Amino acid sequence: MQIFDKKLDLQSFLAPLFQEKKSVGLVPTMGALHNGHLSLMKKALQENDQVVVSVFVNPTQFNNAEDLEKYPRNLEKDAATIASLSDKIVLFAPEISEMYEGVPTSGSYDFQGLDKVMEGAFRPGHFEGVATIVEKLFRLVTPTRAYFGEKDYQQILIIKRMVAQRGLPVMLVPCPIIREESGLAMSSRNERLSSEGRQQAAFIYKVLQEAKARFASSSIAEVKAFVEQQFAQAPAFELEYFLIVDENTLQEATEKQANKAYRAFVAAYIEGVRLIDNLSL
Repeated sequence: MQIFDKKLDLQSFLAPLFQEKKSVGLVPTMGALHNGHLSLMKKALQENDQVVVSVFVNPTQFNNAEDLEKYPRNLEKDAATIASLSDKIVLFAPEISEMYEGVPTSGSYDFQGLDKVMEGAFRPGHFEGVATIVEKLFRLVTPTRAYFGEKDYQQILIIKRMVAQRGLPVMLVPCPIIREESGLAMSSRNERLSSEGRQQAAFIYKVLQEAKARFASSSIAEVKAFVEQQFAQAPAFELEYFLIVDENTLQEATEKQANKAYRAFVAAYIEGVRLIDNLSL
């Protein structure tokens, strides 16, 4: 498998493919690859002639220096994982200095309020950082399609907004959340949990499922109160937020309306590790 760490080398590799009108799928990651990432790669392989997987721990999307420092990194293992999947994938793993000149800083975007709730409210600057690196990757690779997991559902809407704002010719392909057997959403952060913590963390999805079951016959306020009570009775967890929102606008819902689609979002800490999940209602 070919591994590139320089933008020009990657572009030189891709140029003949574009001349031949080949399709290119991009799977942007921060590494520490798991089956969730692999599901994105498999879908990209099905739908494109060539796949580029980027591994880059992007400093501008971390609002917590300790979180950035502790983010799991294992490029050698990631490369072996990708190589075992297909020879139609190349890996792009640049240094920070290759993607940012000087001090890494975020671009300026108007997300029309999508960044003011949930992750945006609790992680200031996070989505500007995400949009900045994704825009850089889109301009570099010029992919036909780009693949993102719905665990980061809010991020997908943010990137859609950025793509529309910048007029970038890429199709975004949202992919379902991949879960461990316990129901825990797969995440690179799960690696930081103890085996006991990992088992306990399945509680997050169980509560989401219960919220979904209650949503049909209960008010939004009742569902919220139930979930908050469940977390209050679970001392291993610190609940950061639980929200039910309009899944197109991310505006918090207070009353159910027949013509709207709703989604529940949760962020919680266990063993000092912040986990997020969501479920369509």
